[in-house]
Amino acid sequence: MSTKEKFSNQEVTKQSNFFSPTKTTIETAFYGNNVHPVNQIKQAYKLAKNSKTTIVTDQVIKHTAQLGLPQDAKVLVNNHGRVVGRTAAARHVIGEPGENKTELNAVLREAVYMGQNKEFYATEVLVGLDEEFMVKAHMMLPEGFEHNLLSYMLNFQPLDFEYRKRYNNSKHYDENDIYVYCDPTWENFAYPNGLVLFDPEHNVVAILGLRYFGELKKATLTLAWSIAHRHGFTACHGGEKTFVLDNNEKKVFAFYGLSGSGKSTLTHAKHDNRFKRINILHDDAFIIERESGRSIALEPAYFDKTSDYTVGDKEQEYFTTVMNVGVTLNENGQKILVTEDIRNGNGRTIKSRYSSKNRIDSEKAPINSIFWIMKDDSLPPVVKLSDPILAATFGLTLATKRSTAENLVEKAKDELVIEPFANPFRVYPLAEDYHDFKALFTKQEVDCYIVNTNSFNGVDITKDVTLNLLESIVKNEGDWRDFGELPQMSYLALPSYPVDLDNNYYRQKLQQRLHARLTWLETYQAQHQTTPLPGEVFTCLKNLIKKLA
Repeated sequence: MSTKEKFSNQEVTKQSNFFSPTKTTIETAFYGNNVHPVNQIKQAYKLAKNSKTTIVTDQVIKHTAQLGLPQDAKVLVNNHGRVVGRTAAARHVIGEPGENKTELNAVLREAVYMGQNKEFYATEVLVGLDEEFMVKAHMMLPEGFEHNLLSYMLNFQPLDFEYRKRYNNSKHYDENDIYVYCDPTWENFAYPNGLVLFDPEHNVVAILGLRYFGELKKATLTLAWSIAHRHGFTACHGGEKTFVLDNNEKKVFAFYGLSGSGKSTLTHAKHDNRFKRINILHDDAFIIERESGRSIALEPAYFDKTSDYTVGDKEQEYFTTVMNVGVTLNENGQKILVTEDIRNGNGRTIKSRYSSKNRIDSEKAPINSIFWIMKDDSLPPVVKLSDPILAATFGLTLATKRSTAENLVEKAKDELVIEPFANPFRVYPLAEDYHDFKALFTKQEVDCYIVNTNSFNGVDITKDVTLNLLESIVKNEGDWRDFGELPQMSYLALPSYPVDLDNNYYRQKLQQRLHARLTWLETYQAQHQTTPLPGEVFTCLKNLIKKLA
Protein backbone atom coordinates (compact mmCIF):
# COMPACT_ATOMS: atom_id res chain seq x y z
CA MET A 1 0.00 0.00 0.00
CA SER A 2 1.10 3.55 -0.69
CA THR A 3 1.48 4.94 2.86
CA LYS A 4 1.64 3.49 6.35
CA GLU A 5 -1.41 3.17 8.65
CA LYS A 6 -0.51 0.12 10.77
CA PHE A 7 2.70 -0.49 12.70
CA SER A 8 4.57 -3.42 14.22
CA ASN A 9 5.48 -3.42 17.90
CA GLN A 10 9.07 -2.66 16.95
CA GLU A 11 7.98 0.46 15.04
CA VAL A 12 5.95 1.91 17.92
CA THR A 13 8.85 3.48 19.79
CA LYS A 14 10.07 6.93 20.77
CA GLN A 15 12.96 6.54 18.35
CA SER A 16 10.66 5.77 15.41
CA ASN A 17 10.47 8.17 12.48
CA PHE A 18 6.74 7.55 12.30
CA PHE A 19 5.73 9.20 15.59
CA SER A 20 5.89 12.65 17.18
CA PRO A 21 3.87 14.40 19.91
CA THR A 22 1.73 16.16 17.29
CA LYS A 23 1.12 13.05 15.21
CA THR A 24 0.33 10.92 18.25
CA THR A 25 -2.10 13.50 19.70
CA ILE A 26 -3.99 13.85 16.42
CA GLU A 27 -4.13 10.19 15.43
CA THR A 28 -5.22 9.08 18.90
CA ALA A 29 -8.29 11.33 18.66
CA PHE A 30 -9.60 9.21 15.76
CA TYR A 31 -10.12 6.18 18.03
CA GLY A 32 -12.38 7.81 20.62
CA ASN A 33 -15.88 6.55 21.48
CA ASN A 34 -17.18 9.91 20.25
CA VAL A 35 -15.95 9.30 16.68
CA HIS A 36 -18.27 7.68 14.13
CA PRO A 37 -16.92 6.42 10.80
CA VAL A 38 -18.58 7.58 7.56
CA ASN A 39 -17.05 5.96 4.49
CA GLN A 40 -20.00 5.80 2.07
CA ILE A 41 -20.94 8.85 -0.03
CA LYS A 42 -24.64 8.03 0.32
CA GLN A 43 -24.32 8.01 4.10
CA ALA A 44 -22.51 11.37 4.06
CA TYR A 45 -25.12 12.84 1.70
CA LYS A 46 -27.95 11.79 4.03
CA LEU A 47 -26.18 13.37 7.00
CA ALA A 48 -25.53 16.61 5.09
CA LYS A 49 -29.06 16.76 3.67
CA ASN A 50 -30.59 16.43 7.14
CA SER A 51 -28.18 18.85 8.84
CA LYS A 52 -29.69 21.99 10.38
CA THR A 53 -27.15 24.15 8.54
CA THR A 54 -28.01 22.84 5.05
CA ILE A 55 -30.31 24.23 2.37
CA VAL A 56 -31.60 21.55 -0.01
CA THR A 57 -32.16 23.14 -3.41
CA ASP A 58 -34.33 21.79 -6.21
CA GLN A 59 -31.34 21.56 -8.54
CA VAL A 60 -30.61 17.93 -9.46
CA ILE A 61 -27.08 16.51 -9.53
CA LYS A 62 -25.88 14.76 -12.69
CA HIS A 63 -23.94 11.47 -12.69
CA THR A 64 -25.18 10.47 -9.24
CA ALA A 65 -24.50 6.76 -9.86
CA GLN A 66 -20.86 7.37 -10.80
CA LEU A 67 -20.42 9.69 -7.81
CA GLY A 68 -21.96 7.23 -5.36
CA LEU A 69 -24.83 9.60 -4.51
CA PRO A 70 -28.53 8.74 -4.17
CA GLN A 71 -30.29 8.77 -7.52
CA ASP A 72 -32.50 11.72 -6.51
CA ALA A 73 -29.67 13.76 -4.93
CA LYS A 74 -30.02 17.55 -5.04
CA VAL A 75 -27.43 20.30 -4.76
CA LEU A 76 -26.86 21.15 -1.08
CA VAL A 77 -25.93 24.65 0.11
CA ASN A 78 -24.13 25.65 3.31
CA ASN A 79 -23.22 29.24 4.19
CA HIS A 80 -20.70 30.75 6.60
CA GLY A 81 -20.49 34.14 8.29
CA ARG A 82 -17.75 36.75 8.13
CA VAL A 83 -14.93 34.50 6.90
CA VAL A 84 -15.43 32.97 3.45
CA GLY A 85 -11.83 32.26 2.45
CA ARG A 86 -8.56 30.76 3.62
CA THR A 87 -6.79 32.39 6.58
CA ALA A 88 -3.02 32.30 6.10
CA ALA A 89 -2.50 34.09 9.43
CA ALA A 90 -3.74 30.97 11.26
CA ARG A 91 -0.96 28.77 9.92
CA HIS A 92 1.82 27.42 12.15
CA VAL A 93 4.33 24.74 11.12
CA ILE A 94 6.19 22.55 13.60
CA GLY A 95 9.91 22.85 12.92
CA GLU A 96 9.88 26.31 11.32
CA PRO A 97 12.03 29.07 12.89
CA GLY A 98 10.26 30.97 15.65
CA GLU A 99 7.64 28.30 16.35
CA ASN A 100 7.38 27.04 19.94
CA LYS A 101 6.48 23.41 19.35
CA THR A 102 6.13 22.68 23.08
CA GLU A 103 3.49 25.39 23.49
CA LEU A 104 1.75 24.53 20.20
CA ASN A 105 1.48 20.87 21.22
CA ALA A 106 0.06 21.92 24.59
CA VAL A 107 -2.59 24.02 22.82
CA LEU A 108 -3.35 21.06 20.55
CA ARG A 109 -3.73 18.64 23.46
CA GLU A 110 -6.16 21.00 25.18
CA ALA A 111 -8.16 21.42 21.95
CA VAL A 112 -8.42 17.65 21.46
CA TYR A 113 -9.34 17.19 25.14
CA MET A 114 -12.18 19.71 24.86
CA GLY A 115 -13.28 18.01 21.64
CA GLN A 116 -13.92 14.75 23.49
CA ASN A 117 -17.21 16.22 24.69
CA LYS A 118 -18.48 16.48 21.08
CA GLU A 119 -19.62 13.86 18.60
CA PHE A 120 -17.32 13.58 15.57
CA TYR A 121 -17.46 11.98 12.14
CA ALA A 122 -14.40 10.42 10.52
CA THR A 123 -13.74 9.40 6.94
CA GLU A 124 -10.85 8.29 4.74
CA VAL A 125 -10.06 9.21 1.14
CA LEU A 126 -7.24 8.93 -1.38
CA VAL A 127 -5.07 11.80 -2.59
CA GLY A 128 -3.45 10.94 -5.92
CA LEU A 129 -5.22 9.14 -8.74
CA ASP A 130 -2.50 6.91 -10.18
CA GLU A 131 -0.85 3.81 -8.73
CA GLU A 132 2.49 5.65 -8.89
CA PHE A 133 1.21 8.04 -6.20
CA MET A 134 -1.74 7.30 -3.92
CA VAL A 135 -1.82 8.53 -0.32
CA LYS A 136 -4.52 7.69 2.22
CA ALA A 137 -5.92 10.65 4.18
CA HIS A 138 -8.06 10.37 7.34
CA MET A 139 -10.21 13.35 8.36
CA MET A 140 -12.46 13.95 11.39
CA LEU A 141 -14.76 16.87 12.22
CA PRO A 142 -17.68 17.43 14.64
CA GLU A 143 -21.43 17.12 14.21
CA GLY A 144 -22.94 20.22 12.64
CA PHE A 145 -20.39 20.26 9.79
CA GLU A 146 -21.85 17.42 7.72
CA HIS A 147 -21.75 19.58 4.59
CA ASN A 148 -17.95 19.84 4.87
CA LEU A 149 -17.76 16.09 5.46
CA LEU A 150 -19.65 15.38 2.23
CA SER A 151 -17.64 18.03 0.34
CA TYR A 152 -14.38 16.42 1.49
CA MET A 153 -15.48 12.99 0.27
CA LEU A 154 -16.62 14.42 -3.07
CA ASN A 155 -13.50 16.54 -3.56
CA PHE A 156 -11.05 13.69 -2.96
CA GLN A 157 -11.36 10.02 -3.98
CA PRO A 158 -13.44 7.82 -1.63
CA LEU A 159 -12.10 4.33 -1.01
CA ASP A 160 -14.74 2.37 -2.90
CA PHE A 161 -14.11 -1.23 -3.99
CA GLU A 162 -12.26 -0.28 -7.17
CA TYR A 163 -9.98 2.30 -5.55
CA ARG A 164 -9.29 0.20 -2.48
CA LYS A 165 -8.01 -2.52 -4.83
CA ARG A 166 -5.93 0.00 -6.79
CA TYR A 167 -4.54 1.48 -3.59
CA ASN A 168 -3.51 -1.97 -2.34
CA ASN A 169 -1.54 -2.41 -5.57
CA SER A 170 -0.02 1.08 -5.59
CA LYS A 171 3.60 2.05 -5.11
CA HIS A 172 4.68 2.00 -1.46
CA TYR A 173 6.14 5.06 0.24
CA ASP A 174 7.72 4.81 3.69
CA GLU A 175 5.44 7.56 5.01
CA ASN A 176 2.61 7.93 7.49
CA ASP A 177 -0.94 8.23 6.22
CA ILE A 178 -2.26 11.79 6.36
CA TYR A 179 -4.38 12.67 9.43
CA VAL A 180 -6.54 15.82 9.53
CA TYR A 181 -8.20 16.83 12.81
CA CYS A 182 -10.77 19.62 12.39
CA ASP A 183 -12.85 21.47 15.01
CA PRO A 184 -14.39 24.70 13.68
CA THR A 185 -16.07 25.37 17.06
CA TRP A 186 -12.73 25.75 18.88
CA GLU A 187 -11.94 29.14 20.39
CA ASN A 188 -8.82 30.53 22.00
CA PHE A 189 -8.22 34.23 22.66
CA ALA A 190 -4.52 33.76 21.85
CA TYR A 191 -5.48 32.67 18.31
CA PRO A 192 -8.24 35.07 17.20
CA ASN A 193 -7.86 34.00 13.56
CA GLY A 194 -7.92 30.28 14.38
CA LEU A 195 -5.04 27.82 14.27
CA VAL A 196 -3.87 25.52 11.49
CA LEU A 197 -1.07 23.44 12.98
CA PHE A 198 1.09 21.34 10.64
CA ASP A 199 3.59 18.64 11.45
CA PRO A 200 4.66 17.99 7.83
CA GLU A 201 7.37 15.47 8.70
CA HIS A 202 4.68 13.18 10.15
CA ASN A 203 1.85 14.13 7.74
CA VAL A 204 -0.64 15.49 10.27
CA VAL A 205 -2.54 18.77 10.67
CA ALA A 206 -5.06 20.23 13.10
CA ILE A 207 -7.51 22.86 11.79
CA LEU A 208 -9.03 24.73 14.73
CA GLY A 209 -11.59 27.53 14.79
CA LEU A 210 -12.07 27.69 11.00
CA ARG A 211 -15.22 26.73 9.07
CA TYR A 212 -14.18 27.32 5.47
CA PHE A 213 -13.97 24.07 3.47
CA GLY A 214 -10.90 25.32 1.61
CA GLU A 215 -8.90 24.92 4.82
CA LEU A 216 -9.61 21.17 4.78
CA LYS A 217 -8.81 20.80 1.11
CA LYS A 218 -5.61 22.82 1.06
CA ALA A 219 -4.29 21.38 4.34
CA THR A 220 -4.68 17.87 2.93
CA LEU A 221 -3.03 18.87 -0.34
CA THR A 222 -0.22 20.61 1.54
CA LEU A 223 0.75 17.35 3.20
CA ALA A 224 0.31 15.33 -0.02
CA TRP A 225 2.51 17.80 -1.94
CA SER A 226 5.11 17.53 0.82
CA ILE A 227 5.15 13.72 0.54
CA ALA A 228 5.40 13.92 -3.25
CA HIS A 229 8.26 16.42 -3.04
CA ARG A 230 10.23 14.06 -0.81
CA HIS A 231 9.87 11.24 -3.35
CA GLY A 232 10.93 12.71 -6.68
CA PHE A 233 7.92 14.80 -7.69
CA THR A 234 7.50 18.55 -8.18
CA ALA A 235 4.50 19.90 -6.28
CA CYS A 236 2.18 21.96 -8.49
CA HIS A 237 -0.52 24.41 -7.44
CA GLY A 238 -1.87 24.96 -10.92
CA GLY A 239 -3.68 23.48 -13.88
CA GLU A 240 -2.53 21.17 -16.66
CA LYS A 241 -3.98 20.31 -20.06
CA THR A 242 -2.77 18.34 -23.07
CA PHE A 243 -3.27 19.52 -26.65
CA VAL A 244 -3.52 16.48 -28.93
CA LEU A 245 -2.66 17.51 -32.49
CA ASP A 246 -3.90 15.96 -35.73
CA ASN A 247 -0.77 13.81 -35.99
CA ASN A 248 -1.40 12.63 -32.37
CA GLU A 249 1.56 14.65 -31.10
CA LYS A 250 0.94 15.88 -27.55
CA LYS A 251 1.72 19.33 -26.15
CA VAL A 252 1.41 19.30 -22.36
CA PHE A 253 0.96 22.78 -20.81
CA ALA A 254 0.92 23.62 -17.09
CA PHE A 255 -0.36 26.91 -15.64
CA TYR A 256 0.64 28.25 -12.23
CA GLY A 257 -1.29 31.02 -10.50
CA LEU A 258 -3.18 31.94 -7.36
CA SER A 259 -6.97 31.61 -7.18
CA GLY A 260 -8.50 34.27 -9.42
CA SER A 261 -5.44 34.57 -11.67
CA GLY A 262 -7.00 32.68 -14.57
CA LYS A 263 -5.40 29.24 -14.18
CA SER A 264 -8.76 27.42 -14.15
CA THR A 265 -9.99 29.44 -17.12
CA LEU A 266 -6.88 28.65 -19.15
CA THR A 267 -6.97 25.00 -18.12
CA HIS A 268 -10.61 24.39 -19.04
CA ALA A 269 -10.83 26.55 -22.19
CA LYS A 270 -12.07 24.42 -25.09
CA HIS A 271 -10.43 26.41 -27.95
CA ASP A 272 -13.46 25.92 -30.24
CA ASN A 273 -12.41 22.50 -31.59
CA ARG A 274 -9.20 23.84 -33.11
CA PHE A 275 -7.33 20.73 -32.02
CA LYS A 276 -8.00 17.01 -32.35
CA ARG A 277 -8.58 16.71 -28.60
CA ILE A 278 -7.81 18.52 -25.37
CA ASN A 279 -7.31 16.41 -22.25
CA ILE A 280 -7.72 17.99 -18.82
CA LEU A 281 -5.59 16.69 -15.94
CA HIS A 282 -6.68 19.16 -13.24
CA ASP A 283 -7.03 22.89 -12.61
CA ASP A 284 -5.60 23.17 -9.09
CA ALA A 285 -3.51 20.27 -7.77
CA PHE A 286 -1.13 17.85 -9.46
CA ILE A 287 2.47 16.62 -9.31
CA ILE A 288 5.16 16.08 -11.96
CA GLU A 289 7.68 13.26 -11.72
CA ARG A 290 11.02 14.96 -12.24
CA GLU A 291 12.78 12.02 -13.91
CA SER A 292 10.11 11.16 -16.47
CA GLY A 293 8.11 14.40 -16.76
CA ARG A 294 4.81 12.51 -16.32
CA SER A 295 2.00 14.16 -14.34
CA ILE A 296 -0.57 12.87 -11.81
CA ALA A 297 -3.75 14.59 -10.62
CA LEU A 298 -4.36 14.60 -6.87
CA GLU A 299 -8.16 15.06 -6.88
CA PRO A 300 -11.07 13.91 -9.04
CA ALA A 301 -13.27 17.00 -8.50
CA TYR A 302 -12.85 20.77 -8.87
CA PHE A 303 -13.27 23.32 -6.07
CA ASP A 304 -14.60 25.99 -8.37
CA LYS A 305 -15.69 29.59 -7.96
CA THR A 306 -19.42 30.06 -8.64
CA SER A 307 -19.13 33.74 -9.60
CA ASP A 308 -18.98 33.10 -13.35
CA TYR A 309 -21.99 30.77 -13.49
CA THR A 310 -25.35 32.50 -13.74
CA VAL A 311 -28.79 30.87 -13.53
CA GLY A 312 -29.21 28.39 -16.37
CA ASP A 313 -25.48 28.02 -17.06
CA LYS A 314 -24.80 24.42 -18.10
CA GLU A 315 -21.78 24.25 -15.76
CA GLN A 316 -24.22 24.32 -12.84
CA GLU A 317 -25.33 20.83 -13.91
CA TYR A 318 -22.04 19.53 -12.46
CA PHE A 319 -22.39 21.24 -9.06
CA THR A 320 -22.70 18.90 -6.06
CA THR A 321 -22.20 20.83 -2.84
CA VAL A 322 -22.15 24.64 -2.81
CA MET A 323 -21.02 27.08 -0.13
CA ASN A 324 -21.32 30.79 0.56
CA VAL A 325 -23.90 31.58 -2.13
CA GLY A 326 -27.48 32.82 -2.07
CA VAL A 327 -30.70 30.89 -2.70
CA THR A 328 -33.99 32.20 -4.11
CA LEU A 329 -37.22 30.87 -5.63
CA ASN A 330 -37.86 30.74 -9.36
CA GLU A 331 -41.25 31.22 -11.03
CA ASN A 332 -42.13 27.59 -10.20
CA GLY A 333 -41.36 27.98 -6.53
CA GLN A 334 -38.16 25.94 -6.81
CA LYS A 335 -35.09 26.83 -4.75
CA ILE A 336 -32.27 27.89 -7.10
CA LEU A 337 -28.78 29.35 -6.60
CA VAL A 338 -27.93 33.06 -6.52
CA THR A 339 -24.30 33.10 -7.67
CA GLU A 340 -22.08 35.87 -9.15
CA ASP A 341 -20.81 36.57 -5.60
CA ILE A 342 -23.87 38.66 -4.76
CA ARG A 343 -24.05 37.39 -1.17
CA ASN A 344 -20.27 37.59 -0.59
CA GLY A 345 -16.99 37.12 -2.36
CA ASN A 346 -15.64 33.64 -3.14
CA GLY A 347 -18.81 31.57 -3.51
CA ARG A 348 -17.64 27.99 -4.13
CA THR A 349 -18.80 24.59 -5.36
CA ILE A 350 -17.46 21.07 -5.52
CA LYS A 351 -17.88 20.49 -9.25
CA SER A 352 -17.65 16.89 -10.47
CA ARG A 353 -15.01 15.59 -12.85
CA TYR A 354 -17.74 15.11 -15.49
CA SER A 355 -17.68 18.82 -16.31
CA SER A 356 -14.50 18.06 -18.30
CA LYS A 357 -15.18 16.29 -21.59
CA ASN A 358 -11.78 14.58 -21.77
CA ARG A 359 -10.72 14.27 -18.16
CA ILE A 360 -7.59 12.22 -17.38
CA ASP A 361 -6.04 11.31 -14.02
CA SER A 362 -2.46 11.00 -15.24
CA GLU A 363 -0.49 12.11 -18.28
CA LYS A 364 2.40 9.87 -19.30
CA ALA A 365 3.62 12.27 -21.99
CA PRO A 366 6.31 14.55 -20.55
CA ILE A 367 5.38 18.15 -19.86
CA ASN A 368 6.34 20.61 -22.64
CA SER A 369 5.68 24.10 -21.28
CA ILE A 370 5.23 25.87 -17.95
CA PHE A 371 3.39 29.19 -17.68
CA TRP A 372 3.80 31.55 -14.73
CA ILE A 373 0.52 33.51 -14.56
CA MET A 374 1.22 37.00 -13.27
CA LYS A 375 -0.74 40.19 -12.79
CA ASP A 376 2.19 42.53 -13.42
CA ASP A 377 1.46 45.40 -15.82
CA SER A 378 5.16 45.92 -16.54
CA LEU A 379 5.11 42.79 -18.70
CA PRO A 380 3.58 42.26 -22.17
CA PRO A 381 0.91 39.55 -22.58
CA VAL A 382 3.46 36.72 -22.93
CA VAL A 383 7.22 36.52 -22.41
CA LYS A 384 9.40 33.49 -23.12
CA LEU A 385 12.25 32.66 -20.73
CA SER A 386 14.93 30.56 -22.44
CA ASP A 387 17.36 29.94 -19.59
CA PRO A 388 16.64 27.44 -16.74
CA ILE A 389 17.94 29.77 -14.01
CA LEU A 390 15.94 32.70 -15.42
CA ALA A 391 12.81 30.55 -15.73
CA ALA A 392 13.06 29.21 -12.19
CA THR A 393 13.89 32.67 -10.79
CA PHE A 394 10.75 34.23 -12.25
CA GLY A 395 8.72 31.34 -10.84
CA LEU A 396 10.39 32.00 -7.50
CA THR A 397 9.33 35.66 -7.73
CA LEU A 398 5.90 35.17 -9.31
CA ALA A 399 4.11 38.54 -8.97
CA THR A 400 0.34 38.60 -8.68
CA LYS A 401 -2.60 39.93 -6.69
CA ARG A 402 -4.65 38.39 -3.89
CA SER A 403 -8.26 37.37 -4.42
CA THR A 404 -11.46 36.80 -2.46
CA ALA A 405 -10.38 33.17 -1.99
CA GLU A 406 -8.25 34.43 0.90
CA ASN A 407 -9.30 35.87 4.25
CA LEU A 408 -6.67 38.59 4.38
CA VAL A 409 -5.52 39.87 7.75
CA GLU A 410 -4.06 43.39 7.43
CA LYS A 411 -3.33 42.99 3.73
CA ALA A 412 -4.74 44.76 0.68
CA LYS A 413 -6.39 42.64 -2.01
CA ASP A 414 -5.20 44.87 -4.87
CA GLU A 415 -1.57 44.96 -3.70
CA LEU A 416 1.00 43.36 -6.00
CA VAL A 417 2.63 40.54 -4.06
CA ILE A 418 5.27 37.87 -4.60
CA GLU A 419 4.02 34.29 -4.18
CA PRO A 420 6.74 31.79 -5.15
CA PHE A 421 5.51 29.29 -7.72
CA ALA A 422 1.95 30.47 -6.85
CA ASN A 423 2.01 28.06 -3.93
CA PRO A 424 1.35 29.52 -0.46
CA PHE A 425 0.99 26.00 0.97
CA ARG A 426 4.62 24.90 1.04
CA VAL A 427 5.90 23.29 4.29
CA TYR A 428 9.51 22.65 3.22
CA PRO A 429 12.32 25.08 2.33
CA LEU A 430 11.58 27.30 -0.67
CA ALA A 431 15.00 26.58 -2.16
CA GLU A 432 13.93 22.97 -2.67
CA ASP A 433 11.01 24.05 -4.86
CA TYR A 434 13.41 26.25 -6.83
CA HIS A 435 15.65 23.26 -7.53
CA ASP A 436 12.62 21.04 -8.33
CA PHE A 437 11.40 23.41 -11.04
CA LYS A 438 14.89 24.15 -12.32
CA ALA A 439 15.31 20.39 -12.77
CA LEU A 440 12.28 20.36 -15.09
CA PHE A 441 13.80 23.15 -17.19
CA THR A 442 17.13 21.34 -17.41
CA LYS A 443 16.52 17.57 -17.37
CA GLN A 444 13.18 17.70 -19.20
CA GLU A 445 14.05 20.81 -21.26
CA VAL A 446 10.61 22.27 -20.49
CA ASP A 447 9.86 25.63 -22.12
CA CYS A 448 8.88 28.49 -19.82
CA TYR A 449 6.63 31.52 -20.31
CA ILE A 450 5.22 34.36 -18.27
CA VAL A 451 1.55 35.09 -19.03
CA ASN A 452 0.32 38.48 -17.83
CA THR A 453 -3.47 38.39 -17.28
CA ASN A 454 -3.74 41.95 -15.97
CA SER A 455 -3.05 44.84 -18.37
CA PHE A 456 -0.17 46.31 -20.35
CA ASN A 457 0.30 50.00 -21.18
CA GLY A 458 -3.18 50.64 -19.81
CA VAL A 459 -4.84 48.10 -22.13
CA ASP A 460 -6.60 45.14 -20.50
CA ILE A 461 -5.37 41.71 -21.54
CA THR A 462 -8.56 39.76 -22.17
CA LYS A 463 -9.15 36.03 -21.85
CA ASP A 464 -9.44 35.73 -25.63
CA VAL A 465 -6.08 37.41 -26.14
CA THR A 466 -4.42 34.96 -23.76
CA LEU A 467 -6.11 31.92 -25.30
CA ASN A 468 -4.98 33.02 -28.79
CA LEU A 469 -1.44 33.30 -27.44
CA LEU A 470 -1.57 29.73 -26.15
CA GLU A 471 -2.77 28.48 -29.52
CA SER A 472 0.09 30.29 -31.25
CA ILE A 473 2.57 28.61 -28.93
CA VAL A 474 1.04 25.16 -29.55
CA LYS A 475 1.30 25.71 -33.31
CA ASN A 476 4.77 27.34 -33.18
CA GLU A 477 3.39 30.50 -34.76
CA GLY A 478 3.72 34.21 -34.08
CA ASP A 479 6.27 37.01 -34.29
CA TRP A 480 8.69 36.49 -31.42
CA ARG A 481 11.09 39.35 -30.73
CA ASP A 482 13.97 39.94 -28.32
CA PHE A 483 12.87 41.71 -25.14
CA GLY A 484 15.30 44.58 -25.63
CA GLU A 485 18.73 43.88 -24.17
CA LEU A 486 17.36 41.43 -21.60
CA PRO A 487 19.15 38.11 -22.26
CA GLN A 488 17.22 34.90 -22.91
CA MET A 489 13.90 36.81 -22.90
CA SER A 490 11.56 37.33 -25.85
CA TYR A 491 7.95 38.40 -26.32
CA LEU A 492 5.20 37.71 -28.83
CA ALA A 493 4.57 40.94 -30.73
CA LEU A 494 0.89 42.02 -30.82
CA PRO A 495 -0.41 45.22 -32.48
CA SER A 496 -2.54 46.23 -29.46
CA TYR A 497 0.32 45.76 -26.99
CA PRO A 498 3.45 47.42 -28.42
CA VAL A 499 6.67 47.09 -26.42
CA ASP A 500 8.96 50.13 -26.39
CA LEU A 501 12.02 49.69 -24.21
CA ASP A 502 13.34 53.05 -25.48
CA ASN A 503 10.48 54.69 -23.57
CA ASN A 504 12.12 55.85 -20.35
CA TYR A 505 8.90 55.67 -18.29
CA TYR A 506 8.29 52.06 -19.29
CA ARG A 507 11.92 51.15 -18.81
CA GLN A 508 11.86 52.55 -15.28
CA LYS A 509 8.64 50.71 -14.43
CA LEU A 510 10.12 47.39 -15.58
CA GLN A 511 13.31 48.09 -13.64
CA GLN A 512 11.28 48.93 -10.50
CA ARG A 513 9.39 45.63 -10.73
CA LEU A 514 12.64 43.71 -11.07
CA HIS A 515 13.99 45.63 -8.06
CA ALA A 516 10.86 44.66 -6.10
CA ARG A 517 11.56 41.01 -6.85
CA LEU A 518 15.17 41.38 -5.77
CA THR A 519 14.15 43.16 -2.55
CA TRP A 520 11.70 40.36 -1.78
CA LEU A 521 14.44 37.77 -2.24
CA GLU A 522 16.86 39.71 -0.04
CA THR A 523 14.24 40.00 2.71
CA TYR A 524 13.44 36.31 2.45
CA GLN A 525 17.14 35.43 2.58
CA ALA A 526 17.66 37.50 5.74
CA GLN A 527 14.74 35.73 7.43
CA HIS A 528 15.75 32.20 6.37
CA GLN A 529 19.49 32.04 6.92
CA THR A 530 19.41 28.34 7.80
CA THR A 531 17.66 27.45 4.50
CA PRO A 532 19.04 30.03 2.04
CA LEU A 533 18.18 30.49 -1.60
CA PRO A 534 21.00 29.87 -4.12
CA GLY A 535 23.13 32.87 -5.03
CA GLU A 536 22.38 32.43 -8.74
CA VAL A 537 18.86 33.86 -8.37
CA PHE A 538 20.25 37.15 -7.03
CA THR A 539 22.85 37.30 -9.78
CA CYS A 540 20.15 36.63 -12.38
CA LEU A 541 17.96 39.57 -11.30
CA LYS A 542 20.89 41.93 -10.79
CA ASN A 543 22.05 41.27 -14.37
CA LEU A 544 18.59 42.12 -15.72
CA ILE A 545 18.42 45.31 -13.66
CA LYS A 546 21.89 46.31 -14.85
CA LYS A 547 20.83 45.84 -18.48
CA LEU A 548 17.99 48.34 -17.96
CA ALA A 549 20.15 50.96 -16.21
